[in-house]
Amino acid sequence: MNIKDAVMAALKELIVPDLDKIREGNSEINVRLDLTNKRLDDINLHLADQSRRIDETNKRIDGTNQRIDSVREELTQRIDSVREDLGGKIDKINVRMDRLYEVIVRRDEYRQLDRRVVSLEEDVGDLKQRAAV
Repeated sequence: MNIKDAVMAALKELIVPDLDKIREGNSEINVRLDLTNKRLDDINLHLADQSRRIDETNKRIDGTNQRIDSVREELTQRIDSVREDLGGKIDKINVRMDRLYEVIVRRDEYRQLDRRVVSLEEDVGDLKQRAAV
């Protein structure tokens, strides 16, 4: 058994230091893994907070969009109302302008007729004077 003990002792001398190194490396890896997990947890918390903030901002944007849509609808209704009012007023003004045009044309025709009548009266007066002489 002496050979067995010698082989065991030789294996222990070769393997045990490597096992110790492996155990140290494993413990370092575990420490680094724990630190990495903590960092990932912090990043996840940060991302969750950012996601919450983004959701709040989106809600505020949605509220603002609703207010803008409401104001746009109100303005559209006002513009349509003003357009209808102006259309009615323009139609009334057009009717009045048509009447004014007719009156102006009639006055002009009246003046022309008045001049013709005066001219004819003068001609008749001249003819009466000639006939009387």
